[in-house]
Amino acid sequence: MREIPYDRTAAVEYARRWAFDRNPLFSDFGGIGGDCTSFVSQCLFAGCCAMNFTPVYGWYFIDSTRRTASWTGVEFLYNFLTGNTGAGPFAAVVSASEVLPGDVVQLAKDDNWYHTLLVTSVTDGEILVAAHTIDAFDRPLSTYEYEQDRFLSIRGARREGNVGCFADLLSGKTLIL
Repeated sequence: MREIPYDRTAAVEYARRWAFDRNPLFSDFGGIGGDCTSFVSQCLFAGCCAMNFTPVYGWYFIDSTRRTASWTGVEFLYNFLTGNTGAGPFAAVVSASEVLPGDVVQLAKDDNWYHTLLVTSVTDGEILVAAHTIDAFDRPLSTYEYEQDRFLSIRGARREGNVGCFADLLSGKTLIL
């Protein structure tokens, strides 16, 4: 397994294409708790083309019944990204001033982490994000109501081989696993 750079441009381009639509390769979890973390997971996947198929604690999506909790759950994604030493993306917690396009933001109220967003740009100190459930692209983070935030800088990913997936993933044509 080798470490690869995270393609921030690909992650943001994926978010731009699918922020107001749903990629048919993935289930829409909007009616059963929210689609925000699944959407950000899709963006992260577009930026690294690597999943982690470790049962229970990995990060993958095959279909709605064959996926890990980290693909769709806010806390589970946080735990995976900050603790991952295997295949797939990995991250570090950073301050708001350190985020870059393609990084992840999570929001909480009453100590309940409930929302995951993808940073699309940082302009004049304003963080703009993309999200599902309430669909958005380039929405100012400052327009959300929340009590706590945390920022995850995607540092890279690990994978076997030289598998590329971006073009087919972006078009909704095929999910190369």
